[in-house]
Amino acid sequence: MLRAVADAVRPAGRARPGRPAAARPAAVRPTAVRPTWAPRADGAPDPGEVVWAWVPYEDDPSRGKDRPVLVLDRRGGTLVALMLSSRDHDRDAADEARHGRVWTDVGTGGWDPRRRPSEVRLDRVLRLRVDAVRREGAALDRAVFDRVTRAAADLHGW
Repeated sequence: MLRAVADAVRPAGRARPGRPAAARPAAVRPTAVRPTWAPRADGAPDPGEVVWAWVPYEDDPSRGKDRPVLVLDRRGGTLVALMLSSRDHDRDAADEARHGRVWTDVGTGGWDPRRRPSEVRLDRVLRLRVDAVRREGAALDRAVFDRVTRAAADLHGW
C-alpha cells in the first residue's frame, strides 16, 4: 500500500508542463506525518482546513485540476494533505477498492459553495508547497478531522 502512495503523486523534482513548480505535489514518507487540528482564520492554510490547490491526475500527472484538499500537517512551507471529492464513491466501492483507493465521508462544508457531501481520499497523500494554495475553503469539524486522521494513520502506519 505504501508504494501506491508514493506512485500516486509526482516527485517534486519533475517538471510539469503548464504549471508552476509551486503546485507540484510530491510523495510523503508516511512516518513523517503528524496530523494536528489547528485552523486559524488568518488567510494561511492550516492543518484542519480544507483549501483549494492544483492536484495532478494519477494516470497523467501533466494534467490535473484545482480541487479541495484537507491539510493534515504543515512543516514550514510544505503542506501534507488529502484530496476531497464531491463524487459518491460508495456507488463504485468495489472498483475503488480493486484499485487500492480508500475514501471516507466528511460531510458538507464551506469549501463547496453548493454544499454537496464530500469524501476524502485516504490512500493518496499529497505534499504541496504553501504557495500552491489558491484559497482557503473552510475549517473541518474537529471530530471529523480526528476520525479522518485516525483512519489515515491506520492505513499508513503513522
